[in-house]
Amino acid sequence: MNKLLLSLAMLLIAGTAGAQNPQVKTRNGILEGLEVSGVKVFKGVPFAQPPVGDLRWKAPQPVKAWSGVRKAHEYGPNPMQQPIFGDMNFGTKEMSEDCLYLNIWTPAKTMTEKLPVLIYFNGGGLVAGSGSEPRYAGMSMARKGVVSITANYREGIFGFFAHPELSAETSYKGSGNYGFLDQAAAIKWVKDNIAAFGGDPERITIAGESAGSMSVSALMASPVSKGLFAQAIGSSGSVIRNGALKTLKEAEKEGKKKAEELGCKSLKELRAMPAEELMERAAVTGLPGYNIDGCFFTEQPSTTYAEGRQANVPLLVGSNSFEMAPAFLLGGKPATIENLHEALKNMFGNQADKVMQLYGIKTDADVSGSAAAQLAGDMFIAQSTWKWAYAHAKSTSQPVYRYIYCHARPAMRVKGLSAALAGGVVKKDADAPEEPLAPGAVHSADIEYAMGTLPTNRIYDWQPEDFIMSDVFSSYYANFIKTGNPNGLGLTDWRPCTAGDTTPLLLLDVESRMTDDKQLEERHLFMDTLTNGK
Repeated sequence: MNKLLLSLAMLLIAGTAGAQNPQVKTRNGILEGLEVSGVKVFKGVPFAQPPVGDLRWKAPQPVKAWSGVRKAHEYGPNPMQQPIFGDMNFGTKEMSEDCLYLNIWTPAKTMTEKLPVLIYFNGGGLVAGSGSEPRYAGMSMARKGVVSITANYREGIFGFFAHPELSAETSYKGSGNYGFLDQAAAIKWVKDNIAAFGGDPERITIAGESAGSMSVSALMASPVSKGLFAQAIGSSGSVIRNGALKTLKEAEKEGKKKAEELGCKSLKELRAMPAEELMERAAVTGLPGYNIDGCFFTEQPSTTYAEGRQANVPLLVGSNSFEMAPAFLLGGKPATIENLHEALKNMFGNQADKVMQLYGIKTDADVSGSAAAQLAGDMFIAQSTWKWAYAHAKSTSQPVYRYIYCHARPAMRVKGLSAALAGGVVKKDADAPEEPLAPGAVHSADIEYAMGTLPTNRIYDWQPEDFIMSDVFSSYYANFIKTGNPNGLGLTDWRPCTAGDTTPLLLLDVESRMTDDKQLEERHLFMDTLTNGK
């Protein structure tokens, strides 16, 4: 008996010793990942040199080759950021200016399969967030046959800062937009290397939510990233926003003012400041300025899309049904028809009555209800998302699959917390009243459903219908990533928008349905004339 046990133990030890972590040879060197239940995972993969020292506020530089085997077992550091949007949940506690890393989940067995590829860019207002957030993790998508990737990019003042001295350094005589350039560099690295991970470099889909969605729309418009991807997905946001992007001169002027506020007289002093000090003293908490720098953007993105110069790729795009509460419009005043009319008059002048008519806002009850919430959501982000979809359908030959995500999250299973805008949570005051459940899908509520990552978020009391919703949404995503068409067995048929018909819209819920949004389109077209001064 003892001999039998000894033999079994020896066999077990031999089997364990024979097991080897997956290794992949990239153009820069050999990476070692981990096998996790049939999926090979490579974390903390560098796609550019660390943007530190003299490389602060420079375009991302190619990775330097390494010798030997580089372990890719842990996430790289999160980008420098302040805790702006509540308690975001990260896969690592480390934060550094040295943040240009990506993470790969591949279901490939032989690494020769040529599987479709997804690259997901995080939200967070371009000032927060990370590819290490569990809600973006690629394990679920990998199990649907997709090589799934998340990638960091520089945020806040590290990613979006223009200055005349920075412009003078470059061949194109511009500056800023470094975070967008990082994203383009990540896609380029993936295109050059993903075949070694079993991915198809000709079937790359880029995706993102909120600031990540804005990034996707920017990458589609930029000459820097043209030809690097085959399809695009965006949820809640675009750079085709109300008003024009800053000119380079305007951005440089703001940069000079910021440098003066920081007490720095030269670029050398700015680059010498420790990252933590720069982050805290710069205190960039709102959406940072990006500009027509002459490199990433060579013209207004709205012009690029209107004239069909953007990437000519299939697009899946939409927003959520309750992106913003009506209080967004009222400036702290009570929710009355008079206060809303006054606020809209300040925004739209003599067109305020027309706006209220279009949205069906007639009584005080409407000001607190879904009608005003629709207007608030449009003003916040849904209008720019619609405009992206509309412009792309009108100016290209590619299908645009448009949706409104309607499924509300369940109640929190953890008491004393309140949802924050970008998907994190914040602690409530002990005497604060319980918040009612949102009547629809709030901003960022779609992420875990679309990516199949509900179990990574322990805050909410997920119910069976939530897992059904996630299966539906993630299946649409996976189908689109694989074929450029989200339709599949067991799913409501999704008709695309085309240049000839821009009204098809999927109301995405546990029981999804198609509609033709002629009235909604009329509303968006009218609002577009107001917000763009036409």
